[in-house]
Amino acid sequence: MADTLLIVESPAKARAIQKYLGKGYSVRASMGHVRDLPTNDLAVKIEQDFQPTFVIPKEKRSVVAELKKAADRSDGIVLAADPDREGEAICYHIAEVLKEAGKPIRRVLFHEVTPAAVRAAVESPVEVDPHKVNAQIARRIIDRLVGYQISPLLWDKVKKGLSAGRVQTVALRMIREREAEILAFRSEEYWVVSALLKGEAEKAFEAKLTHVQGKKTKIRSGEENEALRASLEGNPWSVLAVEKKRQKRSPPPPFTTSKLQQEAARLLKYPVKKTMGIAQRLYEGLDLAGGETVGLITYMRTDSTRLSPGAVDAARDYIQQAFGKDHLPGKPRLYAPKKAAQDAHEAIRPTDVGRTPEAMKAFLKPEELALYRLIWKRFVACQMASALFDNTRAQITCGDAVFLAQGSVCVFQGFRAVYQSEGDEEQGGLPALAEGEALDLLELRSEQKFTEPPPRYSEGTLVKALEENGIGRPSTYSSIISTIQERGYVLKNGGALTPTDLGILVCDLLVEQFPGLFNVGYTAGMELELDKVESGEEERLQLLKRFWSQLSGVLEDARRSMANLRRDGKATDEICEKCGKPMVLKVGRYGSFLACTGYPECKSTRPAGDEEPLEVPPGAGACEKCGSALTVRKGRYGPFLACERYPECRFTLKLRKAPDGGYTVLRDEVLQEACPECGANLVKKQGRYGPFTACGNYPKCSFVKRDIIDTPCPKCGKALVRRKSKRGKTFYGCTGYPKCDFIAWDLPVKGTCPECKSPYLVEKIRRGGKTVVACPRKGCKYERS
Repeated sequence: MADTLLIVESPAKARAIQKYLGKGYSVRASMGHVRDLPTNDLAVKIEQDFQPTFVIPKEKRSVVAELKKAADRSDGIVLAADPDREGEAICYHIAEVLKEAGKPIRRVLFHEVTPAAVRAAVESPVEVDPHKVNAQIARRIIDRLVGYQISPLLWDKVKKGLSAGRVQTVALRMIREREAEILAFRSEEYWVVSALLKGEAEKAFEAKLTHVQGKKTKIRSGEENEALRASLEGNPWSVLAVEKKRQKRSPPPPFTTSKLQQEAARLLKYPVKKTMGIAQRLYEGLDLAGGETVGLITYMRTDSTRLSPGAVDAARDYIQQAFGKDHLPGKPRLYAPKKAAQDAHEAIRPTDVGRTPEAMKAFLKPEELALYRLIWKRFVACQMASALFDNTRAQITCGDAVFLAQGSVCVFQGFRAVYQSEGDEEQGGLPALAEGEALDLLELRSEQKFTEPPPRYSEGTLVKALEENGIGRPSTYSSIISTIQERGYVLKNGGALTPTDLGILVCDLLVEQFPGLFNVGYTAGMELELDKVESGEEERLQLLKRFWSQLSGVLEDARRSMANLRRDGKATDEICEKCGKPMVLKVGRYGSFLACTGYPECKSTRPAGDEEPLEVPPGAGACEKCGSALTVRKGRYGPFLACERYPECRFTLKLRKAPDGGYTVLRDEVLQEACPECGANLVKKQGRYGPFTACGNYPKCSFVKRDIIDTPCPKCGKALVRRKSKRGKTFYGCTGYPKCDFIAWDLPVKGTCPECKSPYLVEKIRRGGKTVVACPRKGCKYERS
């Protein structure tokens, strides 16, 4: 009898499920979507009810061919992509591709990759949900209309290669507007006045000024601070009132996608993309002891805090055994979903609470273990008893001034024995105080401070803002943040997301021309409209017609009125320092800049916006080729020195950021070693990917000294050299490139694998720093010290 063909997205999930189902099933991976809109065409027939044209991408043709062969050999087809809108669309497209096989096609849904969940799903197949498919296709068409209608405007008016996106541009707008707030912010002085006091108890405590003459007060200058201090001199200090209260703090709910991304960013410093990649691996399944492959967490794209009754019962049993009955609330905790939550899936939780982080330590990489530990702890904590705090507030009086002292002591840990959330710190207790008690002043402290601007978004806080504003969905946060960085619109500096000159320019142009489209409220409303399509409350065609009627009108206006920065530039209030003519904003290869309208007679340029022109570092000297002055220019990889006679003279020097915030000049180092080809001195240069050694007679001699290793190329026998990738990662390639394309990411070692006869071995570093020699072939487990 033929097998049933079961199709999932990834090979890792396919391997795990094949083990669960065994004989009778052939489990294959589709590697994501098998059909999509083509990249070289709008592929949406607007006049024909927005009919999309889907094609099989070139890179997926071999996958589809294999699936068709497997479908022909099967007695039925089961589609098991992820249980969300995107997964439903994947199933729809696979069904469209395989329907000619004439086999029955069913859909199964499981929210965790475990034997029990998969078998239960296979026993209860359903049909592909047309409403979810319609919602995904509607989103795809709307995004295509925005991208393929507005992006060409940017190419024509600003610069080739730019792009606009319905959601990505709104995220960029939020970052850009935060940057504008920061630039517009004006810091104000204020003073924090506090008193170090002591009563009858031995312990001293601190109280901060809150009121003067019965009114809330803020000291705004040094003069006000001195006047206050003078008014307090000689007056007695005493306790005006003491308030004690016991406070309960409930545990945070289990993780949704956005909350996991935020906490992983805060506690583990993981970028959102990294968090989702690790979570995907934990969900799809990892190899555990005894050859068992199992998913360690439930589906990781969810906006729900709901938990299954079985999972709650398991958590309560674990808590009672591990922490005792006093850490277990009288009844299970239930968490209400937020207003806009789709609630299609459970919260993110471990599939088995008994698989503790310590038990999983041997099977997970450090970064996987850290994220699993976070998920496991949050899940266990959400079903534990509340923590109890004794809070004390004491009002202290001195003359007309009132000071406040606060203390907080945890008297019962509850859920905090497992998990502490942000802002859950205790303040420390106050000594015993009584109303009317006289106090001794040990020290009166005054600290000058200044108000600070709002912080730039980090990836975690941007996810929080997107979620709070209803922008995007759990499955899209990672791609939104990745896209605006990949487009060069946003840079991440020390975790903070900063808009580039190009990002600011593109954002301002798009918001000026399409204020209603790239608007937080409109974009959030569109998400709710798509949810209505998913629930069947609205037809896909109705939504698309309404959207296009709004977009098409403003498109025509934008084509006529958008400033042509490529040709004319955008008028500014800036004046050229050399000739006095107005300057315009233009866009070059590496971002926006100000250019003189007197070009070509005057070629003066300078950085755009509030960016200060960089000064030439001391000791830079003159151009080494023609003797002209050097100037700082901005390139793709940052500032550099160039001859002011460019393009007639193309002399440049690299700059490196100095600890004091300035720049130092990086000069080539002449070595006392002759070039083997022409005899000139070799020179150590600074390249795009780090230092390298080459002939000083370049470009007449193009010799580059290679970092050759002992092992020959296993494909052609030529020498192998150590190189660096664009991201700075070391790899080993053949000197015969491009004729020989051999590369290895681990150091090749001479020798033949005794098990599979691989012609070479590699050096690997295992956990704990242990170095081993291993076989590079997948599936071969040969290894020696």
